[in-house]
Amino acid sequence: MESSHALLHIPGVPDFVTYSWLAMAVLIGAALMVRSSLKLIPTGLQNVVESIVEGLYDFCGENINHHWVDSMFPLIGTLGLYVLVCNFFGLIPGFDAPTSNINVTASCAVPVFFATHYFGLRVHKAAYIKQFVGPIRTIYALPLMIMMFFIELIGHLARPITLSVRLFGNMLSKHIILTVLLSLAPAILPVIFLGLGVLVSVVQAFVFVLLTTLYLSSAVEEAH
Repeated sequence: MESSHALLHIPGVPDFVTYSWLAMAVLIGAALMVRSSLKLIPTGLQNVVESIVEGLYDFCGENINHHWVDSMFPLIGTLGLYVLVCNFFGLIPGFDAPTSNINVTASCAVPVFFATHYFGLRVHKAAYIKQFVGPIRTIYALPLMIMMFFIELIGHLARPITLSVRLFGNMLSKHIILTVLLSLAPAILPVIFLGLGVLVSVVQAFVFVLLTTLYLSSAVEEAH
């Protein structure tokens, strides 16, 4: 949803595109700053970034086969940090959260969809189809296998839709609720409302990371 009140408004460019690129610039800038001043004992920004990245890596390591963590973590970590920064933008006066636009959330969800099947085919080759036909694979169960295939196919096609719509809906509703509440009580409870916004932003970024991790993990697991 493009908003005309955005502080950083470039004529002819949708606001969600502007803030999406700004989020990328923030992440790239932070990475360059940390790289240019790496220390054996981290302090300041390096300590914050390392703590976040290490937490994400440990979470992925607990849910993904250890052989594939290093291959999948760059995608999961990048999307998680990007979504988190985009969510936080909605808490800055005059800024908009890019993730309150369906185009941005879809651009995050579609790569997850393709990555899921890329890793599934990479690990299992043609045997990846077994995950779509159910546990019973005999000639007598052929009708059931066909039905299971289409059910699984619909479920996989729905993943990017639900992943993008869930994030978009929650961030848009958070933005609307905070705007209404702050307009009703601008000088009474702004800190509480902003605290709620921070909580929602962190939770939604975590949910996106969680679902992405589970989708990728399920793709490389053995079919049972």
